[in-house]
Amino acid sequence: MTRTGEEHAGESPPGAGPWWWSRARGAVLDVTLAVASAGECAFEGVGFARDAVLPVPVGVVFGALAGSVLLLRRRWPIAVVLVSIAVLPAQMGFLLSIVGLYTLAASELPRRIIASLAGMSFVGTLIVTFVWVRQDVARGSLTVGDWVVPFASVTTAIGLTAPSLLLGLYVGARRRLMESLRERADSLERELQLLAERAEERAEWARNEERTRIAREMHDVVAHRVSLMVVHAAALQAVARKDPEKAVRNAALVGDMGRQALTELREMLGVLRSGVASAGASRGAATPLAAVGVAAAAAADRERAEEPVVEGPWLSELEELVGQSAAAGMVVDLSVEGESRAYAPEVEQTAYRVVQEALTNVHKHAAGAKTYVRLAHRVSEIAMQVENEPPPEAGSASSARLPSGGNGLVGMKERVSALGGVFVSGPTDAGGFRVSAVIPAA
Repeated sequence: MTRTGEEHAGESPPGAGPWWWSRARGAVLDVTLAVASAGECAFEGVGFARDAVLPVPVGVVFGALAGSVLLLRRRWPIAVVLVSIAVLPAQMGFLLSIVGLYTLAASELPRRIIASLAGMSFVGTLIVTFVWVRQDVARGSLTVGDWVVPFASVTTAIGLTAPSLLLGLYVGARRRLMESLRERADSLERELQLLAERAEERAEWARNEERTRIAREMHDVVAHRVSLMVVHAAALQAVARKDPEKAVRNAALVGDMGRQALTELREMLGVLRSGVASAGASRGAATPLAAVGVAAAAAADRERAEEPVVEGPWLSELEELVGQSAAAGMVVDLSVEGESRAYAPEVEQTAYRVVQEALTNVHKHAAGAKTYVRLAHRVSEIAMQVENEPPPEAGSASSARLPSGGNGLVGMKERVSALGGVFVSGPTDAGGFRVSAVIPAA
């Protein structure tokens, strides 16, 4: 029998015994039984030698060899039973027969083989006992009725065959049941470990997604406002002495944009803190080991389903967004096609962020270039395009020297792709740059 799982306390590990024994204590037990059986058969060999008119040493050696076959009971149980049946006429090997039948019944052999050998042993014992009792009655050693002979024969055959056979069947069935339970327990443990590993992987994936989302939101919220603030600050520095009134207006715009950026950041941080607090509360109680895999996997699924929607910008604020860029000195042409209607919050926010990030990139990389913003409301989708002409001086950048991390286009593509849309960006033939996106309306 194979062993799975951890070894029980006090048991030797499988394979620790010599030869075919899986454990040392099994070898000790078999050797002890073989010695006892050899002694019994050797003692009974004396009578056999006298009845067969053989030298007594021959009968003793024959009995000892026959009884020592019990040493092979675990390796060849069929051979042991056959030897026990063969020595029955010599009236020896009772321990050999009992232990051999027990081992045979407890083994993994087919039931038809067990039944056949058990039947042969039963019939052999019945015949030998019948002949032995009949001879004793004939010699006058026993003075009993004729009915005692068959009764004694059947009783002896049943007594030597049935208990060992039934006990072996019970032990074999119990052994197989315990093995099955161990395998099921090990299988369950492996499944729980696999579920825990998958849950950890999904949790890590969720953490990475959350970090990416937070970085994208922070970039979208901060980059545009701060870029405009830097542009206005540069303009303020340029006109502070020449045109004080324009400098005051630019300063007021910088203050308004700073307050708007702080407001949006405060709203985002409030949502993040509430999400962290709820996650901490849900982890307050201990979870049983058996429920780790299922609970963690379900929590990973619910986390995104129950993620709070941030109240972000709407398409109705697009004119204000374009006006802020125009106030910063950009020449912007806004055109809207189709009938304006309400969309899902994530659709409107994504469309707004695409236009916002595209305008921010114009401020960074093509200051002074004329820009066209197109918004089209279609039957089942909404399309937007931001295209700028080449800057007044080829290769010029913003005089405010705005830094660029290269994450704007990546963030826009991630947002649009998450909603099943299409995002395309690249330079135009005229030397400008174009950003286009189509988002399903559903």
